[in-house]
Amino acid sequence: MTLAIVISTIVLMIGSILCFPTIKIKKFNISTYWPRALIGAILLLITRSVSLNTVLSAFTQNNSMNPIKILVLFISMTILSIFLDEVGFFKYIANKSAKLLNGSQLKLFIGFYILISFLTVFTSNDIIILTFTPFICYYAKNSKINPIPYLVAEFVAANTWSMALIIGNPTNIYLASAFNIDFVEYLKIMIIPTLIASIVSLGILYLLFKKSLKMKMEEIENPEEIKINKVLLIIGLFHLITTTVLIAIASYINLEMWIITLSFAISLILITSLYLLIKKRKFTVLTKTIKRAPYSLIPFVLSMFIIVLSLNEYGLTLKISNLFNNYNQAFSFGFGGAIIANFINNIPMSVLFANMDFTNQISIYASIIASNIAAYLTPVGALAGIMWMSLLKTYNIDFSFKKFMEYGIAVGLPTLIVALLALTLII
Repeated sequence: MTLAIVISTIVLMIGSILCFPTIKIKKFNISTYWPRALIGAILLLITRSVSLNTVLSAFTQNNSMNPIKILVLFISMTILSIFLDEVGFFKYIANKSAKLLNGSQLKLFIGFYILISFLTVFTSNDIIILTFTPFICYYAKNSKINPIPYLVAEFVAANTWSMALIIGNPTNIYLASAFNIDFVEYLKIMIIPTLIASIVSLGILYLLFKKSLKMKMEEIENPEEIKINKVLLIIGLFHLITTTVLIAIASYINLEMWIITLSFAISLILITSLYLLIKKRKFTVLTKTIKRAPYSLIPFVLSMFIIVLSLNEYGLTLKISNLFNNYNQAFSFGFGGAIIANFINNIPMSVLFANMDFTNQISIYASIIASNIAAYLTPVGALAGIMWMSLLKTYNIDFSFKKFMEYGIAVGLPTLIVALLALTLII
């Protein structure tokens, strides 16, 4: 019964992602993937496939694996990034870069890849994709160039450099927290595989799109000017930079990462509110920031956590980890994780893998690499892919599931291999 509920939940969830990712109720667009997971979790509790006491114990445990702490960490960090986006920081940076690189498609292509990579490191892949996809569509339309090379490069860069820091992806946070890996230790191991993966993926992207990138583009003489409130920008940057620094030294000052991010998210809201009150301005930037936070992650992650707990009750996760441990662990957990993520999404995959029997460090980091690069292969692999495909439909960009897989496999498989090879050499 447990397996039947779990498999049905996953099939229905994938079906909703592929066929109707959102439903509109009056003015609200609601994602359809998380209600399927929630129903599956409720059914598992009703049928006693997993006990309520087991779930409550997991949700109240005082350790880094507590899913509520991880959700607080990620959503708080996301609020800091969204605030900067609402202020106009990311659009401003993109606009300035486009002005500098105007005229050469190749320079623009490489410039955008580097810019998106850099910004992803300090924010998250989801925020960058939500921010830069509309900008690329707008810019390509006005300069009359093919948007596909730039959109694919954006997606690849965001989901490659999200590996670099713990805060780049909720999957990094979850797996690293589950095995007590701190910010600095994580960075020392992951920076080289990320850098090598980035170079290889950029090279493959160039080979795929070099014909298109040689075509001339029309220069935009007067690109849209982005106006920024400098005070709000300073407030936002101060909070994001200080939070990142404190997270980096969290293990040395005996502070949990979720407490740091939550404190600075609250501080950002309070200081911004005070400034807006003094200046007698509307709270639009704050209300939009709070509304855009990824609240659908809360029922989704908690539901998938319950589903994984039910599988643990019957020893399925242990059987999978035993199977992977019989082979080269970097490649078995790396490729196994990427494949599983493209059936159940990378967040549930990370929850599942956090409960596995890892016999050494390389298995953990290989799983983290898999959880990020899995996004390349199909839209199901990560929430970033689901959001990205939805945005492309909004801007009338013809990009099918099949085309996604063609580009994704061409770039993803070599990138995954070199990242895992680099990891093997380091560890």
